[in-house]
Amino acid sequence: MPHDPAKPRFFVALTLPADAHDYANRVIRELGDRYQTRTAKAPPHITLQPPFLWEMGAIADLEKVIDAVAQSHSPIPISLSGFSAFKPRVLYINVGKTEGLLTLQTNLRLELERQLDILDPKAKSRAFSPHVTVASRNMTPQIFKRVWAELEPRQVSFEFVSDRLTLLIHDGHQWQVRSQFTFANIPA
Repeated sequence: MPHDPAKPRFFVALTLPADAHDYANRVIRELGDRYQTRTAKAPPHITLQPPFLWEMGAIADLEKVIDAVAQSHSPIPISLSGFSAFKPRVLYINVGKTEGLLTLQTNLRLELERQLDILDPKAKSRAFSPHVTVASRNMTPQIFKRVWAELEPRQVSFEFVSDRLTLLIHDGHQWQVRSQFTFANIPA
């Protein structure tokens, strides 16, 4: 899909704190150096709304909806634990499927669809599987088997509280943080 500055691609995610971010980046670099795998050119993240096209002239409408969703949620505990795969092409760090995370993703998806007609065509046919991708490109079946054999036994564990939604924009070369929306501090 060619880059159109008037209607670029966006996605909405939870970004990681420094320690988990640095760890994920080290794994991504290690796999890239050893196996020539890659990921999307974005900071390590948990995708909540996959990439979609949106008019720059209507960015305020998009940000208003995302901010309203953020304001209706409290910060969310996140647990990263171990590695897993969407065979035979994607390797990732597991993200715990908590009620809070699932509710946030559903609310965001429904509000973007209801208010702005932004929808993920795959959302109707597959369940939300939160994850942090560490390899997804240049992944032949042979490379996948070798990398998976190496990653599967590795232990990784991070616990943190996510306090904001992040809107990322593709600049034609890589994904950049466009804006962030802090969750309300609603008592549980």
